[in-house]
Order: sequence, then C-alpha cells, then structure tokens
Amino acid sequence: MYRVSMRTTVEISDEQRAQLLKLAAQRGEKGFSSLIREALDLYMNQHRARREAVASALRVKGSFSDEEADALQESVGKLREVWR
Repeated sequence: MYRVSMRTTVEISDEQRAQLLKLAAQRGEKGFSSLIREALDLYMNQHRARREAVASALRVKGSFSDEEADALQESVGKLREVWR
C-alpha cells in the first residue's frame, strides 16, 4: 500500500518533546512522527466512538414511557448514592 504523508507544524512544549523523544528511543526510532500519527489515530477513533455512543443514546430518546423513565431515573439516583 502506498502511503502519502504530509508535513505540518505543531507547537508542543519542551517537556512534551522530551517525552516523545524518550518514547521513540525506547522503541528504537530516531524521531517521534510515528508516535504522533498513532496518537492522532487513537484520538480520532475515540472521538468517533464517543459520537456513535451519543447518537445511539439519542436514538432511544422517547422510547420509554413516563413511568419507565421515572423508574430508571430513581434507580440511577439510588446507585449514585451508594457509589459516592
């Protein structure tokens, strides 16, 4: 598979750069570009999963009767009291 890359500038702190270089060295890499690509992929996958979870939750909106919604709300309230 042919992969086209694009160079860009990202501002990071000195501490972030040092940590990235350390991680890259531990992996036997000279630079940290691959770490940045992995981090971006992870972030975008998590963001997509979060959007899908919200969309899924919104699809059930209105599917509970008032009584079921009240019972669920009461149940969650009781769980939160015990959890704290």
